[in-house]
Amino acid sequence: MDRRRFVQSLAIAGAAINGLPAIAKKKREAVQPLAMLNEAGFDGDQVDVSGYTLICSFQSNAAEWKAYEDMRTRDGAITLVASSGKGHVLAKSAEANFADAALPYLGLKLSDIGMSGPDLLADTLLRDGDPDPERVKAAAPPIGTAPPATPYERPAWNTIVGTKECMDTMPVYPSGSTRTYHPVQYFPEITQTAAAKRYEGLVGGWMPAVRKVFPATAVGEYFEVIVFGDVKARDKFIVQTWHRTAHIRDGKIVKVQYGYSYPAFPPARENPAPEAFYAALLEFTVYWKRQLQDMSAAALPDRSLADMSRYAFAKELMVRPEGVYPKYGAVDRDYYGPEYDGFQDIFTSALYANLEWGRFEMAKQVLDNYYSDFVDEKGMINMRGPETAQFGLTLSLIARYFNYTRDRGLLEKHRSKFEATAAILTEMHEASLKLAKDDVGYGLIHGWSESDSCLAPKPETWWLPYFANSAFGARGLRDLAKAWKELGWDSANTRGAWMRHSDELTQRIETSMRSNVRHEMKPAYIGTYPGTKLTFRESLATEHPSPQGWPHRPYAELLQADVIPDDLANTVIDCMRAYGATTIGVVANVERPHPQGRDILGFISYGYAQMLLRLDRIEEYLLFVYSHQYHDHTRGSWTAGEVSGITGDTALFCIPAQQTIPLLVRWMLVLEDSDEDRLYVGRGLPRTWLASGKKIEIEQAPTRWGRVNFSMIAENENRVTAVVELQEATRPKELHVRFRLPRQNALKTVTVNGRAAAIGGTQKDTVIISTGKEARFNVVGEFA
Repeated sequence: MDRRRFVQSLAIAGAAINGLPAIAKKKREAVQPLAMLNEAGFDGDQVDVSGYTLICSFQSNAAEWKAYEDMRTRDGAITLVASSGKGHVLAKSAEANFADAALPYLGLKLSDIGMSGPDLLADTLLRDGDPDPERVKAAAPPIGTAPPATPYERPAWNTIVGTKECMDTMPVYPSGSTRTYHPVQYFPEITQTAAAKRYEGLVGGWMPAVRKVFPATAVGEYFEVIVFGDVKARDKFIVQTWHRTAHIRDGKIVKVQYGYSYPAFPPARENPAPEAFYAALLEFTVYWKRQLQDMSAAALPDRSLADMSRYAFAKELMVRPEGVYPKYGAVDRDYYGPEYDGFQDIFTSALYANLEWGRFEMAKQVLDNYYSDFVDEKGMINMRGPETAQFGLTLSLIARYFNYTRDRGLLEKHRSKFEATAAILTEMHEASLKLAKDDVGYGLIHGWSESDSCLAPKPETWWLPYFANSAFGARGLRDLAKAWKELGWDSANTRGAWMRHSDELTQRIETSMRSNVRHEMKPAYIGTYPGTKLTFRESLATEHPSPQGWPHRPYAELLQADVIPDDLANTVIDCMRAYGATTIGVVANVERPHPQGRDILGFISYGYAQMLLRLDRIEEYLLFVYSHQYHDHTRGSWTAGEVSGITGDTALFCIPAQQTIPLLVRWMLVLEDSDEDRLYVGRGLPRTWLASGKKIEIEQAPTRWGRVNFSMIAENENRVTAVVELQEATRPKELHVRFRLPRQNALKTVTVNGRAAAIGGTQKDTVIISTGKEARFNVVGEFA
C-alpha cells in the first residue's frame, strides 16, 4: 500500500472491512459472538490509549472497534478497543538476535570451555551468589547467529505460527518470510544482512504472533514485521497467515503493507485492507486467551518467564495436530516424522507440564491419547527403543494426574494398561534378582536408557543396569501404589507387590551407588551404572562404541526420581559439574570433548534442575533457568532446541525442550515434597525479585492437597509479606514459606496470622508452619 492509500485508510471511521482475500472467505469459520469475549477476558473496563496513534476503525460482528498503537516507543503496545471502552492490550517484546557481548564467553577461551571437565562458564557465573541474568545472557552468542557457511546457504527457520486445529505449522524465517509470503518484495531493505542485526519478540506478550524489528541507519527508524496464523481458517494442513510489514520513522508509520498468506494476484487475490488485519488480530487475541484460560495465572517481576511459560502451551497446541496428537518437532521431517510420535518424552513432558499449570483437560487428552493409540495391552509403547526409566516416570505421572484431578473415570478406562506398564518394571526387576548376588547388576533393572540405543548394530551394548532405571521404577511403583490405595484397587495384592519392589529397588540403588563411588577422585565420581572402570569421557574417547554413551539422560533421570539420599544426590551433581556433564549450568549433551565448544541438553534435563531445588542449591537452579532461557531458546521468538550449542549455531526444535521453562517456573514458586506431607512456596525465587518491590504471585497452582494461591511482596525497606491460601479441606502437614532476601538483609522476626513464628531453614530465611485446621496464612517478616 502506498503512502496515499495508507493515509486514506486512517481517515475511515467505522467503515466496513474491505473484502478478505478469496481463500480466506472460503474456509474461515464464523466469528464467535462478542458476548463470548468476556470469557476470554478484557484487559480493562476502560483501557487507556492516551498518547496512542489511531490506526483504523473496524467492525467485528456488527460491533465497532478501534485499533491504536503506542508509537512513542519501539516496543509500544497495540490496543484494540471496543465502543464500550473495554479492550485488549497487546504488549510487544523485542530481544537482540545478535551477539553484542564486549567479551565473548566471559573472557574465557572457547577451546578451554570445550575441553575442560569442570563447567568453566558456570563456575564463573556462580562466584557471587545468585547469577546475574544479563551476564548469563552474555555468556554465549544467541542461537542462530553464526554466519552461514556459504553465501548461498538457505537460512533456517527460527519460529513457527499456527493454530490448534491445523494439522501442520508454518515456519517463519529470520527475515520475517514464511514459505509463501516474503516481506522483502515490498521492503527491499529487509535483507539477510539486515536480519543479522534484528530484534525478535511476540505481540501479545505470550501469544504466537511473531514480531521482527530491523533497525535502519537513522536513529528512531526501523522496519517491523508481524505475522500470525489465521485462527478462523480451517484448511487441513495449510496454515493461513496474516502479515503486517511497516517502516517506522520518528514514531510514525511512513509505509505499511498488509498481507494474507500469499503475494497478491489481482484482481482475483488482492492484499487485505488494514481493517481486515486488525479484525483478524482481534479474533486471534480472543482465540488464544480462550485456549489457555484454564492455566494457573502467574505474575513475576521478570515478566518474560511468565510469558515463556504460557507461550510454551500455545506452541504445544500448534505443534500437536488438532491440538492433541503428539509430535516431537515441527515443519521438517526431523522431528515431525511419525516415527517419533510415540516417543515417551513427548508424553511425559506434556503430561507433567500441563498438570503443574492446572491444564487438566489438556492433561486428560494427552494421557487418554497416549494410552489409547500408543500403548498396547502388554504396556509396551508403539515406538522404537523404549526408555526404561520413562516407564517409571509414566507411572508417577499417572498417580499425579489422579492426585490433582481425582478423575477416576479415565484411570478406570486404562487401568489394565497402567497395570501392564507396572508389570514391565516388576518383571524386569524379578529378572535382575535371578542374577548371581555378586553380579554388579544384581537387583537392578537392566534396559536401554536412550531410545537411539536400539538403532545401533549391537543395541545390547546399552542394555545395562542404569541406576536411573531402578530409581524411576521405584518412584513410579511407589506413587502408583498410593494412588491405587485411595482408589480402593488391589487386585491380586498388586499394591503390596509394587511397594515391595519399590522398597527393594530403593535399598539396592543406595547400596550399589555407595559401593561404586570413586572417593579417590576429587570431587568423588559416580557413573551411571555400577561396575564402570572409566569415566564417561574416558569411555567415549577410548571405547567404540562406548557403553557410556548418552550419560546425560540416566544422570538426570536418576536425580529426578528423588529416591536416593541427599548426600548421594549431591555427589551425583558435583560429579556432573566437575567431569563434563553440564554446560553453563544446564545438563550437557555429553560427547567426546572438543575445542569447538560444548552443548546444552534442552529436554530431559529438567530432572537435574528439580533436584538442585530440592537440595537447596538455589543459585545453581537459577543459573539453569537463565541458561535454558537464553541459550536453549531463540531470543524473543522462544523456540527451544533439543540440543543447543554455544557458538551461535541453529538447533533442532523439540516440544519437550519447550516445556522445560514452565516446569522450572512453577517449581520455583510452588513445589511438593516427593514423599513427606510438605509443601514449599517461594523456594527458588531470585533474591532480586523481592528487592524489586514487585509482587510475586501464582493463582490456583495444583497440588496433591488441592489448589494453592501464593503471593509475596516486599512492602517497604524492612517488611515482607507472603499470603498462602489452601483451597481444599485436605492440606499438607507442613508449609515452608521462604523469603530469599538480598544477601545483605536478614530476617529478624516473623508472624503467621498475627502469631510469632520461628525462623528456620538452612539459610535462616524460611518459616515452617504446621497447618493444623487453618487454610489461609498471612506471613509477615521484618528484616534488616
